[in-house]
Amino acid sequence: MATKPGILTDWPWQPLGSFKYVILAPWAVHSTYSFMVKGESERDVYNFLILPFLLLRMLHNQIWISLSRYRTAKGNNRILDKGIEFDQVDRERNWDDQILFNGILFYVLYMILPGTHNLPFWRSDGVVIICLVHAGPVEFLYYWFHRALHHHYLYSRYHSHHHSSIVTEPITSVIHPFAEHIAYFMLFAIPLLTTVFTGTASMASTFGYITYIDFMNNLGHCNYEFIPKWLFSILPPLKYLIYTPSYHSLHHTQFRTNYSLFMPIYDYVYGTMDKSSDTLYEASLKKPEESPDVVHLTHLTTPESIYHLRLGFASLASKPHTSKWYLWLMWPVTLLWSLFLTWSYGRTFVLENITFQKLKWQSWVVPRYNIQYMLQWRKESLNDLIEEAILDAEVRGVKVLSLGLLNQGEELNKTGELYIQKNPQLRIKLVDGSSLAVAVVLNSIPKGTTQVFLRGNLTKVAYAIANALCERGIQVAIPYKDEYEKLQLRLTTMSKNNLILSSSYPNEKIWLVGDGWKEDEQLNASKGTLFIPFSQFPPKKMRKDCFFYSTPAMITPTSLINMHSCENWLPRNVMSAWRIAGIVHALEGWNVNECGNTLFDIEDVWQASLRHGFRSLVVPV
Repeated sequence: MATKPGILTDWPWQPLGSFKYVILAPWAVHSTYSFMVKGESERDVYNFLILPFLLLRMLHNQIWISLSRYRTAKGNNRILDKGIEFDQVDRERNWDDQILFNGILFYVLYMILPGTHNLPFWRSDGVVIICLVHAGPVEFLYYWFHRALHHHYLYSRYHSHHHSSIVTEPITSVIHPFAEHIAYFMLFAIPLLTTVFTGTASMASTFGYITYIDFMNNLGHCNYEFIPKWLFSILPPLKYLIYTPSYHSLHHTQFRTNYSLFMPIYDYVYGTMDKSSDTLYEASLKKPEESPDVVHLTHLTTPESIYHLRLGFASLASKPHTSKWYLWLMWPVTLLWSLFLTWSYGRTFVLENITFQKLKWQSWVVPRYNIQYMLQWRKESLNDLIEEAILDAEVRGVKVLSLGLLNQGEELNKTGELYIQKNPQLRIKLVDGSSLAVAVVLNSIPKGTTQVFLRGNLTKVAYAIANALCERGIQVAIPYKDEYEKLQLRLTTMSKNNLILSSSYPNEKIWLVGDGWKEDEQLNASKGTLFIPFSQFPPKKMRKDCFFYSTPAMITPTSLINMHSCENWLPRNVMSAWRIAGIVHALEGWNVNECGNTLFDIEDVWQASLRHGFRSLVVPV
């Protein structure tokens, strides 16, 4: 929002929320119906193609978003090293409003301008006119209009909304108040209307010009430099005719320079070209890929989880994972994309980068889904894929790699011990995060608790929790004899008396639950029971009269830079214990692995996390 919002700031369909797309329905249905029922000689292909073109524009923009986020996470050629936050993602979530607006205007102009009917696919003279009118009047008028927008009156009421984003993303380019977009459409309509009134319009020139505007807008705001230097060496005049991402990035940091639209020529003519433009351009091209100190391996959960990644839909990634109705409509695309990702892409990729206390931290994604970790025949290939990521991190000089992604890690690779055995020369430290996960669960149990009910697979975390509770004098009830006997073998002599075999479901109000328990057992819990998960995946909530804590997680310090996506189902600014463990391990300089049967002192790990600013999360979710 601008500092002092002016008139026509909000979009007219803002109250509709996600249902805003219905405003295009009448025109889209009419154009489709007309195309289907009319004879071949009467059909208007241009009118019919307006809707598909709008959808292609959305896809085009989404590709830019994903590509930009991937490149800036890797760090090579990144222009501005600052991070973005949740407020910027929220501000830019309605980037498709301008596409809806353009669609409405396309349909309206089609209705009132006969010259837009039955357009040919191509006309060379129309393409030439588009190019000349854009390079002349459009670029010139935009330059002076842009300078006017930076006058304090208009800037405070309109353009400051756009400049709230110092670090830009491709979609930043279209984040303006409604009134600004009206002006921009009038400006960009000049070349299009010129071809219409001169009878030289074509589908190629119309759709091509809009695509060019989208492409150049995204290019200028992507925050990584990729225009090769040799291009300007071969054709020196190009520096006046095409801007670079770093050129426009300076406008967002300096505000009073580099006003031009896509052609910097008017900045040179009127003396507003930033003197550091060439220096920043060359420095950005030379910037190498970032080498992190800490890497966290994660994996996809369900096919639709690709949309919730930071590289997917920004608006979904910035909120806890919940199913959306419109994602069900995309299942064919989701299935094809999933097959490509899991069967064709054979290595991890960088998802995000965060800076904390001068520590550079990255998340790498193993392109495999949760169900694949449960398939025995995929075990070897998964281990090879993870081992390759570990060796890659070793080469890059990574200090700590957290393996908390493996919900089946003990069966798959003994929570990382397999890789140490195969590569004893590794300098990188592997951390499975179990110690901090145990600490978080123990500190989530209400004070004064005397007995808890333990359900779920007996994992490394489950054994450690049961042992710690029994040593503290808290009774741990187990319903099955085989699980009771396994726990007895792992407990110390002093604590065995606090392990209880319960033949029926007790009245305890505290249930500790993990993977592998029958979720309908919730129905046997008494009213008001508190369920505290010790697994990475939350239990399904089947009781409205009970309370459910989050999976082991903590609130992150406010000093984390570039955190603008949610971790699966966790709230904003909350991170799982398995991710935090790797960060704390590196900050403390612990020169040991935490995998296999190894566990750190639970209290030491807990205090270390608090010391570095992480806070307890004990609010039911």
